[in-house]
Amino acid sequence: MAIKVCKFGGTSMADGTIIKSVKKIINSDAERKYVVVSAPGKRYSGDAKVTDLLYECHKTLMEDGVCRRGFEPVRARFISIIKELNINFDIIDILNETERKINEEKSEDFTASRGEYLCARVVAAVLGAKFIDSASVIFFKENGSLDDDKTYRAVREACADGEPAVFPGFYGSDSNGKVKTFSRGGSDISGAIIARAVQASLYENWTDVSGFLACDPRIVDSPKPIKKLSYKELRELSYMGANVLHSDSIFPVRKANIPIQIKNTFRPGDAGTSILPSSRYLPDGSTVTGVAGKKNFTVIFIEKSLMNSEIGFIARVLSVLARENISVEHIPSGIDTMSLVIASEQLTDFKLQKIIDGIQAEVSPDTVRVIKDIALIATVGQGMSSSVGTSARLFNAIAAANINIKMIDQGSSEMNIIVGVKNEDYEKCIKAIYSEFFLSPLTRA
Repeated sequence: MAIKVCKFGGTSMADGTIIKSVKKIINSDAERKYVVVSAPGKRYSGDAKVTDLLYECHKTLMEDGVCRRGFEPVRARFISIIKELNINFDIIDILNETERKINEEKSEDFTASRGEYLCARVVAAVLGAKFIDSASVIFFKENGSLDDDKTYRAVREACADGEPAVFPGFYGSDSNGKVKTFSRGGSDISGAIIARAVQASLYENWTDVSGFLACDPRIVDSPKPIKKLSYKELRELSYMGANVLHSDSIFPVRKANIPIQIKNTFRPGDAGTSILPSSRYLPDGSTVTGVAGKKNFTVIFIEKSLMNSEIGFIARVLSVLARENISVEHIPSGIDTMSLVIASEQLTDFKLQKIIDGIQAEVSPDTVRVIKDIALIATVGQGMSSSVGTSARLFNAIAAANINIKMIDQGSSEMNIIVGVKNEDYEKCIKAIYSEFFLSPLTRA
């Protein structure tokens, strides 16, 4: 029998009533054998995610020496979930033991991981399935990367009896046996790891939306749903702010050619979005698949005559950023110019000045100029490389909207074109691009 691994996001775990719906989804398909869960998310606008409560819990632990004050909202949340589920499950003893271990470990990662741990214990009880602690099967190396061989072997051994099982997402164990978390949203990665380990036929990622949309619905009314994506398109869109799925979650399943299906917990009948390996991806003829972007970047523009003939020029510039522990998003360049595109959140005024001083000392540029408050917008699609005139259509649409482009960067795969515009033009630019590629001329008019 084919095996499906299902990951359910925080909104899908928000309260007992929704968890009952999740149980129906799982039980409706015998192939849904392994389940990965996030910590409970928001139940309503203004509510707190359990993971956020746990980060606050760690702060109170550091302030008070014990976590009791910060753990109380978490305790109340899980007691409420059990009451709503109306199951015979001794959550009090588990909560007491969890609080004790948080006090003992005094680790932010351990504390933050307890939302997934507790949720998985509850869901395992609801399903009558085996609970497998991810700390016992997902392992990180000393450098923080996943220990693939050890992890996949441990997961296969834990699942060798063939019983249905529930795993907490978001964490594993480091090289010292201590709990280590992924970045936020990392339960998506956990699910992909389990899917790869058990050689699943499909990795289902259940969330609160019916898959990817061609752009942000907060900017464009009712954007077109995306029925299928390639792994590469997913990476590009996720990286640029389409946050349905953690962009790193494709790596485990890509190596095994396991497709991903994005599904909506609250509308399980919706088709969702299929994310497919190249060997199974057949383009539907569309030039552009989606448009996504992010605000608040800073561009450091560097100009120097004969830069291209100066060996090691780029390396020396990047060494300045490395010393300041700054990562670069993009490096558009010309013969005598280069631009460093950096997320503004990394830069204080003091650090920015240190970088400028460092660049001037390292490479003696003719000019260094800083442009702040830049938004990056990516137009993505596998059909772009084979469609004549895509760039012209894109730039004409932006020009027609009276938007000045500050920067252009096209990936070597010819699958995306990134433009930089002022933050204030961000929404207008996305609307212009979406209109050009997704609306008929009559509708645009």
